[in-house]
Amino acid sequence: MLVSFMANPNTTVEPEEWLIMGITPNGRPFRPSDWAERLCGVAAQYNRGRLIYSVHAQPVSRQGQICLVVETILRDINPNAYEFIMGFARDNQLKVVEGRSTIRQGNPVLAMHR
Repeated sequence: MLVSFMANPNTTVEPEEWLIMGITPNGRPFRPSDWAERLCGVAAQYNRGRLIYSVHAQPVSRQGQICLVVETILRDINPNAYEFIMGFARDNQLKVVEGRSTIRQGNPVLAMHR
């Protein structure tokens, strides 16, 4: 089922997450190869002697590339960790793309197509 929204002037699409891809501007893999795991440590916590990644910052593999998914809610929960992660991506010129998004509307008109 395809769902589309007929936009009104108050419609905005806000990303729920960012996908930081371990690709340099010249198309090569970013090094070291465990950069995403290391970066997730910024928002991780220790529990019974084990490092537990935050559900809001997770290493993933997409299209054969090492990536990091950062949920935008981390900005509210742990602003320092969010800014550090996003600053790392910016400073190292890593490719950052929108992940899932939320559509916010004043008066939505929903049209469903099958």
